[in-house]
Amino acid sequence: MSKKKLLRALEAYQSTTQEDRNAKGLIQKFVENHEDCFERTLQVGHITASAWLLNKEGTKALLMHHTKLDKWIQLGGHCDGDSDVLGVAIKEAQEESGIEHIEPVWQNGAIFDIDVHLIPANKKEPEHYHYDIRFLLRVTSDEDYVRNHESQDMRWFGKDRAMLPTQSLSVLRMFDKWAAL
Repeated sequence: MSKKKLLRALEAYQSTTQEDRNAKGLIQKFVENHEDCFERTLQVGHITASAWLLNKEGTKALLMHHTKLDKWIQLGGHCDGDSDVLGVAIKEAQEESGIEHIEPVWQNGAIFDIDVHLIPANKKEPEHYHYDIRFLLRVTSDEDYVRNHESQDMRWFGKDRAMLPTQSLSVLRMFDKWAAL
């Protein structure tokens, strides 16, 4: 997906709240103004890709307790120069879960959710923004995951919001979209 394709996909994305419309505008402006928007080396921020990963039946979603961020989030990561954000979301879900067979399930790979969030400074990078493009994906094979160094824990969660180990509005918004399907 090139910058133009991403901008078309963002244009097609249906924002449902004012917060969502604001995030969409911020991401569109960021992509338009930064030729290197997919590069992690862009210190003000970069495009990232995430997966709301479902089991085969679509009844559970896989979340990870991220080691560096010390919080429960969806699978995903940096594009590292790759403009195919759907491909990056699938690759990151595969790498972080150890599950190989994953496919998009939302409107032929359309954007499921978006988010702009600040990443705190660390030893390697200054404080910066992630302009996150999120996809609804599903496992098509064995659902047994294998944790890697990026996660302290991983778990499948059903559609009971009270069982989620986070109150992050970003994660809750994706949960609510999925639960409403």
